[in-house]
Amino acid sequence: MANFLLVHGAWHGAWCWQRVVPGLMGAGHRVHAVTLTGVGERAHLLSPGIDLETHITDVMAAMEAEEMDDVVLVVHSYAGMLGTAVADRRPERLRHLVYLDAVLPKPGESWSSTHASATRNARIAAAQADPLHAFPAPDPSVFGLSDADHAWVQRRQTPHPGGPYTQVLDFDPQRVSSVPRTFINCTTPPLGTIDVSRLRMVDPKFWDGAWLPGSQVLEMHTGHDPMVSDPDGLVQRLLSLL
Repeated sequence: MANFLLVHGAWHGAWCWQRVVPGLMGAGHRVHAVTLTGVGERAHLLSPGIDLETHITDVMAAMEAEEMDDVVLVVHSYAGMLGTAVADRRPERLRHLVYLDAVLPKPGESWSSTHASATRNARIAAAQADPLHAFPAPDPSVFGLSDADHAWVQRRQTPHPGGPYTQVLDFDPQRVSSVPRTFINCTTPPLGTIDVSRLRMVDPKFWDGAWLPGSQVLEMHTGHDPMVSDPDGLVQRLLSLL
């Protein structure tokens, strides 16, 4: 039995894993999905004080409260920042770190560091203009979703706290590299804000110079939200890592 801890990306919540959880549990594994502070069913906690450390604490606290060891930590999109931090601080608790079309930072970078300047400036401006310091969700079509999937995600998304967007993350890459890592690359269509991380994952120079070898890349012919558009395919790839 594996312990799966699922962490959503920006604007989402634990709700986005609803179609994945039954498949993992049906295969005999324990599964817990986290909702980060200020989004999803915890949107009522949105405040200007939420930062990257708040969300890192959310993930580590869930691991502690659920008494999870030997964890397969699956982090989607923005949550790549959080998975990296957890692997740095609690590597002994992790069995595998899965970056699901996720941000792959270098030490000393922020989430915004991997984005084009136009995207970065627009999100920072939107957060600064908002009383709760949050920026709105994009149309789910950018995640490759349509029809019922598009409607479901659109009505469930919530604004994302702005604090985590610009806060830098410092970590020891060798400690993170002690955890087996997989990047699941979602290619159809690829999300532009993941392009920098996608290139890093397949660049040997990045690993040799920053995180060392020890990773693998899997591919899904889906948009950015495979947990919504192809949950069975995602379950199959996650189970293949065990």
